[in-house]
Amino acid sequence: MAIVEQTVTVDGVSLHLQIAGSGSPLILLHGLIGSGQSWRQNIEFLAGGARVYAVDLFNMGKSERVIGLDASLQATADRLIMLMDELGLDSADIAAHSHGGAIAMMLAARHPDRVRKLILFAPANPFCRARYPVIRFFQTRFGLWLGRRVPKLPRAIHEKALARMYGDPSKVTEGTLETYTEGLDIPGTMDHVLEILGSWFEDMRQLKVELSRLAQKPALLIWGDLDRAVNLASGQSLSSVLTRSELLVLPGAGHLPFEEMPEVCNLAMREWLAAPAH
Repeated sequence: MAIVEQTVTVDGVSLHLQIAGSGSPLILLHGLIGSGQSWRQNIEFLAGGARVYAVDLFNMGKSERVIGLDASLQATADRLIMLMDELGLDSADIAAHSHGGAIAMMLAARHPDRVRKLILFAPANPFCRARYPVIRFFQTRFGLWLGRRVPKLPRAIHEKALARMYGDPSKVTEGTLETYTEGLDIPGTMDHVLEILGSWFEDMRQLKVELSRLAQKPALLIWGDLDRAVNLASGQSLSSVLTRSELLVLPGAGHLPFEEMPEVCNLAMREWLAAPAH
């Protein structure tokens, strides 16, 4: 199936998308460091039953870099509504990962009529405090200095970091690392990532306030039980708040289940999207 690459201008900023398939629209949002390429093992399968839009989020992937762009959850969510407007999408399903999952929840809370169903892979959420020490570190002067030098770190360090995102590091396929490291050295990329980390605690506070508005939104939460980045316990807390959600736990998977176990995740996504909302 053909995957078409397209650039769309949103509020003066060029966004890169991969588009495939036909049917009900499905928007894919990647995590903190990534791009639409993160979904390379999922797009074609999902496009068999949906019109798929895999987005390179603002200042990431092949999208334009704009210094000083508001990186908060609210601002990013509202800009994605502008993207939907540009694409002519009145509503869409959204599948999202990690920080992209937090964006998706904020979008659905602020614009509930624009989102049909949510599929959230280990979304960053207010109940997960496991990474708080790391986030606080990257808010310090030394942390900011080091963060801007992440793209220049030796490949072995990047490989080790990626392996920790998997339950079984042997499942990291050739070329996966590049989908997360390519583009990091483009000026403005790491500044944007550090801006996200700088507003993390305020973003999570605001998201927690908004979660009650998502209680009736159909949501599928997919978590690996070996997730070291966003722990499963936080997913269980999130699921209890999202009263129309289902929590699918994948034994042996880490933080990237759609990459580590693509066949299982692809089927779960397709079935969830096809099932009537209840």
